[in-house]
Amino acid sequence: MTAAASGLPLDTLAVVLRAPEDLALTRVGLTAPGDEDVVVDVEWSGVSTGTERLLWAGKMPPFPGLGYPLVPGYESVGRVSVPGAKSGRAAGERVFVPGSRAVPISERLAERGVLLALAATACHAITSEGARPPDLIVGHGVLGRLLARLTLVGGHAPPTVWETNPARAAGAIGYPVVQPEDDPRANYRSIYDVSGDAALLDALIARLAPGGEIVLAGFYSERLAFAFPPAFMREARIRIAAEWRQPDLDAVKVLAESGRLSLDGLITHRQSAAAAPDAYRTAFGDPACLKMVLDWRACA
Repeated sequence: MTAAASGLPLDTLAVVLRAPEDLALTRVGLTAPGDEDVVVDVEWSGVSTGTERLLWAGKMPPFPGLGYPLVPGYESVGRVSVPGAKSGRAAGERVFVPGSRAVPISERLAERGVLLALAATACHAITSEGARPPDLIVGHGVLGRLLARLTLVGGHAPPTVWETNPARAAGAIGYPVVQPEDDPRANYRSIYDVSGDAALLDALIARLAPGGEIVLAGFYSERLAFAFPPAFMREARIRIAAEWRQPDLDAVKVLAESGRLSLDGLITHRQSAAAAPDAYRTAFGDPACLKMVLDWRACA
């Protein structure tokens, strides 16, 4: 954000999604901060291939607060420039901004800090009460990779990962990535789907062990359905992984800052924020793009 000389922000340069596939970089007005607020000069922001992709394509189901025009983004990293007197933050602190919060992070994370929200999402899915760690993960995007890495960090057996796109098969660290048709196993106890493909449920149920669970950890724009008899015979369970909570973010922050959870190799593309329209097209259209990050440091 850009602050006026008085320390009160008047406006900021922002990405604005005006309608499906209609995105621009423009100035928007800001409310003056209070004593508990901070002004952050954003350095990097991530492009979400979940909710932002659906908004870009015009396929986002009705969801509170997600209409047009919209300033997207909940994966920002920057420095506090104006700390409110009661904010508990200090000028110059590097922070991760997942929405309306500012969380101090290690300098060493730098642009990789934008990945903390996805890491917290993966952590929430795995550590929710009664959850089993995955032994099959469907999809080798950033969220699938983070699920696999967190499973290994937790001391569990390496999960199998399914990926149908050859451009995304590489990059596994300590676990196998295979095509579904090359995997004969049909007794998985815990399958985590991060593909967002609403048509996969029947195929996944067929791979479950009796009493097994499917965790829907992606975001689905289409109605989900499945054939009842195969699920009945397996006494299958289906769980929806909800939004991460503060303890999830706290946990992955510690793991990432200590180096136990590697965030390396997940950001594959970078663009100046001035080229945001092209960056969004690449993020959603190039299968080799795992994570696109916008660099705001040259913007004013």
